[in-house]
Amino acid sequence: MATATFGAGCFWGVEEAFRRLPGVLEATSGYMGGTVENPTYQQVCTDRTGHAEVVQVEYDPARISYAQLLDAFFRMHDPTTLNRQGPDFGSQYRSAIFTYDDDQAREAVETVRRLDGSGTFRRPIVTRIEPAGPFWRAEEYHQRYVQKHGGASCHL
Repeated sequence: MATATFGAGCFWGVEEAFRRLPGVLEATSGYMGGTVENPTYQQVCTDRTGHAEVVQVEYDPARISYAQLLDAFFRMHDPTTLNRQGPDFGSQYRSAIFTYDDDQAREAVETVRRLDGSGTFRRPIVTRIEPAGPFWRAEEYHQRYVQKHGGASCHL
């Protein structure tokens, strides 16, 4: 089993999208990248803690590669909008890849370089790539939100 963590705006739809990928064993909504220990959703929403809404993905590398997770990540959100996804804005909605080792960091940088050079997006990618820090699991009502609420999602 391996771990990857991504910020792609509101975590509800992102969690569901990762959960549906073959080889993903678990996807958990949470917070990463900030300065407050064990932040609450209300704190993160103030845009003052430095955290991003993220999804931590536990996956089987024999069934799905990190490169495949990166490709899915870039398909499920707009990585060219700074601190914004759809109607949601603030640094908590930033596009971010939190890496756990040098291989993940290298692969993330190479993927951004490849996509920027390919013309896939009309604007440059602004996704932040940074080392993973503490992951704080979001409150239970955020977990599997799309499944619990009949497909309702803030993610576009």
